[in-house]
Amino acid sequence: MTEVLVTGAGGYIGSVLCRLLLEAGDSVLAVDRFHFGRLALPEDGDRLRTLTMDIRALERTQLAGVRAIIDLAAISNDPAGELDPSKTWEINHQARVRLARLAKAAGVPRYILPSSCSIYGFQEGIMTEESPVNPLTTYAQANLRAEQDILPLSDDTFCAVVIRQATVYGPSPRMRFDLAVNGMVKGFFKNRMIPILRDGNQWRPFVHVRDTSRAMIKILRAPEAAVSGQIFNIGGDDQNVQILPLARVVADAMEVPFEYEWYGSADNRSYRVSFGKAREVLGFVPELSPGNGAAQVFTALREGTLDAEDPRTITVQWYKHLMSQGVSL
Repeated sequence: MTEVLVTGAGGYIGSVLCRLLLEAGDSVLAVDRFHFGRLALPEDGDRLRTLTMDIRALERTQLAGVRAIIDLAAISNDPAGELDPSKTWEINHQARVRLARLAKAAGVPRYILPSSCSIYGFQEGIMTEESPVNPLTTYAQANLRAEQDILPLSDDTFCAVVIRQATVYGPSPRMRFDLAVNGMVKGFFKNRMIPILRDGNQWRPFVHVRDTSRAMIKILRAPEAAVSGQIFNIGGDDQNVQILPLARVVADAMEVPFEYEWYGSADNRSYRVSFGKAREVLGFVPELSPGNGAAQVFTALREGTLDAEDPRTITVQWYKHLMSQGVSL
């Protein structure tokens, strides 16, 4: 049994990942400030402990018994990252580098940094882990710097791994509707129109929230020699999709007419990504598709297990609310 420390454990990905770890028999130490609520996780028990705290305050003594860290805690998307860029750098870069160094000093043998394919920015062609990067936002730039400062910590005693996640979708106990597939479903559910960010020709890679969580667990189990010091793009080659065709996939999955409306300025990000390395080294292949995720979210909205009106499901708006209440990010 491995005790895995998950930061950002109450978040969109963390709340799914923690459940999968528990189902697999792992013991989980869940660390989060729980700005979005504690109820996204099960109650504490024999194999789940929660610490309600800022990762910037974690100390070496709190890592006793931890065999691996999955460091999800971050200001979680591009718009939120611009609310207070200095805080984004402090949390997404500095705090995660500090925790990785602390983990190494404490003898924690494995550390996983979930980064983002957004660091590819705008580029033609298919991006591999060796391709040039082009981070266009504070969020992407801070992720890249965290990668650059953490991977060199890898040695015979410390296995540090970076994953660059595709755009995530699908239902979660801490739901987000500010992600492309999920937002399209919510838009149709509320207004009978699928919202599409202009101009619809931009490319994005996608991955289901359960699949990216599965990939992290595969890295926890992988031989150290296969993954230490490595970067893995996480997603599926067949899930590189332009946004307008993606909206058609979402409509088909919901079995509704393809009615849509444009919003926002033209997106300045567009990139396609190769996921061959994760397939070859980890044996990771996604099990779910954007259509699967869209159908799951649409069903959950209709059945009332997801709430389209929950203000916490739009990250940047909830952060603004917290800040208006005097809460520091």
